[in-house]
Amino acid sequence: MTAADQELHFADAGEAADLAAFLARLIHYDRAAAVRLQAGGGVLAVFGRPPSFEVLAIRTARLEAIIGTDTTTATTAGAAGASGPGALDTTVSAGELGDALDTARAGRTADGPEVRDRGLVVTVPKAVTGPPWAGVLPPRGGWRRVSGLPGVDEVHGAVAAAVAEFRARDAELPEERRTRAERDRIGHEIWSRTLGDTGLPLRAVHAAQSLGFLRPVRAAAPAATSAGAGGGVATATPGPTAEPLALLAAGGWLRLRTPYGSIAVRTSGLSGLSVTPA
Repeated sequence: MTAADQELHFADAGEAADLAAFLARLIHYDRAAAVRLQAGGGVLAVFGRPPSFEVLAIRTARLEAIIGTDTTTATTAGAAGASGPGALDTTVSAGELGDALDTARAGRTADGPEVRDRGLVVTVPKAVTGPPWAGVLPPRGGWRRVSGLPGVDEVHGAVAAAVAEFRARDAELPEERRTRAERDRIGHEIWSRTLGDTGLPLRAVHAAQSLGFLRPVRAAAPAATSAGAGGGVATATPGPTAEPLALLAAGGWLRLRTPYGSIAVRTSGLSGLSVTPA
């Protein structure tokens, strides 16, 4: 049975809506964006790579089940690991997955609030040839906390200051030097700087802000982490006591974890930022 023969039964329609918003932001940066899906342990993890930032973005959502449309397989998502029966690991078009989510949500608009608050059923799009980054994901486990991460206000301030610096330096360029190469050089210099003493490049924080991961935490049900599909890579639903930000490390990766998703970046072998900030 292929991924396109499977349905994802989301446990919460609100999480599905947040996932659709995440996909829309990825498509804003790359209309042909692909995402890798991994499901298991009751959680779907969605990995994407916005080209403007040279980072890996991860969003999760809780699942009730992964069900084959041919009715030969019906697996409770929480009962299977990432490689168990009924689990999912595939790369699909971000646009097609977003369309599938929108279609499923539109079909519920006539329902009452008590129905709309329940889960959502979405058919998995057909698989696509994955880009190179899709074969190199962060480790599932072994993450340890890294100290020195500034508070939320300081993180927002660091991004705002970097954006302001880029715009000021760009405005100061004489007309004959206002080229893509020169602007890329300035962007690379600014966004390769690290956040405080953490070693996390500023482009990772900028990506988190641009993808909606740094917005205020809303009161919600207790959080569910993606332990079964990426080693607790992100939080599916932030609760009222969700930790605003945490910086973790494992192997050659750093990961900025927020209540709405994670930004992961490799600490070695990274190519430079090649586009200017949004």
